[in-house]
Amino acid sequence: MKIKKENGAGIRARRVVAYVVLILLSFLCLIWFYILFINATRSHAELSRGFTPIPSTYFIKNFQGMQHSTQPIMRGMLNSLIVAATSAVLCTYFSTMTAYAIHAYRFRMRKFLYTFILAVMMIPTQVTALGFIRLMLKMGLMDNFIPLIIPSIAAPATFFYMKQYMDSVLSLSLVEAARIDGAGEFRIFNVIVLPLMKPAIAVQAIFTFVANWNNYFTPSLILKTEKMKTLPVLLAELRSADFLKFDMGIVYMTIAFSIFPVIIVYLILSKQIVGGVTLGGVKE
Repeated sequence: MKIKKENGAGIRARRVVAYVVLILLSFLCLIWFYILFINATRSHAELSRGFTPIPSTYFIKNFQGMQHSTQPIMRGMLNSLIVAATSAVLCTYFSTMTAYAIHAYRFRMRKFLYTFILAVMMIPTQVTALGFIRLMLKMGLMDNFIPLIIPSIAAPATFFYMKQYMDSVLSLSLVEAARIDGAGEFRIFNVIVLPLMKPAIAVQAIFTFVANWNNYFTPSLILKTEKMKTLPVLLAELRSADFLKFDMGIVYMTIAFSIFPVIIVYLILSKQIVGGVTLGGVKE
C-alpha cells in the first residue's frame, strides 16, 4: 500500500513538472507573437520610446498606412500566396508520387536513385544560384513565378519524409490487389495511395507553404518589377526605406499581417500534424 502511494506521488510530481515545462515553453513561443501584435497597434514615436505591454490606438492608422505604402504590400501578399500555395500542392503531390515509385516498383537503379535524391539534400541553394540565374536568363523566365514554383517540386526532404511514412502505412499487398482488380497505376495512386497519405501530405504542405511564403533569397534574384515581388522582398525594401519615410508601426503591421495566412493554413491542416509526425517515424 505504501509503495502504491509512493508511485502515485511520483507520477503526480512528474505530471506537475511536465505541465510547468509545457506552460513555460508555450509562453516563450507565444510571447513574441503578443509583442508583435502589440507593436502593430503603436505609432513610430511610441515604438521609439520602448516597449509597453498595453495596446495602443494606432492599429487602424497603421493598417491604412500599410495599404497606402509606397510598396504594393497587398499585391505582394497575393503574389506570395500564389507562389506558396501552388508550390505546396505540386511539391507534396509529386514528392508523394516519387516516393510511391521507389516504394512500389522494383527496378535496377532503384537504390541508386534513392541515394542520389537524398544526396541532393546536401547541396545548398546558394551554391547553384549563379547557374540557376544564368539558365533563367537564357530561357527568358526572369521576373516570372515559374522559376519559383517549378523547382520547388524537386524537394528531396519532402520525398524522404513521404517515403518513410509510406513504408509504415502502405502495404504492397494492397497495391497488388488493386492491380488484380484491373485498376491502372494512376488510379491506384490517386484513389488508394493519396488518401492513405493525407496526414503526411498535410504536414509537408504546411512546411512547404511556410518555406515558400518566407523565402527571400530566390525571389530577390528572380523578381524585378514591383508588381511581381513577393511579400518578403517588399518587406525588406520597406525596412530599408529612407529615414523620413520609415515608419516602424507600418513595418510591424505588415509583419503581423503576413503571419495570418500561415496561421490559417496551420489551423486548417493542424488535425493531421500529430498523426502524420507520429506515424511517419514508425516502420512496420
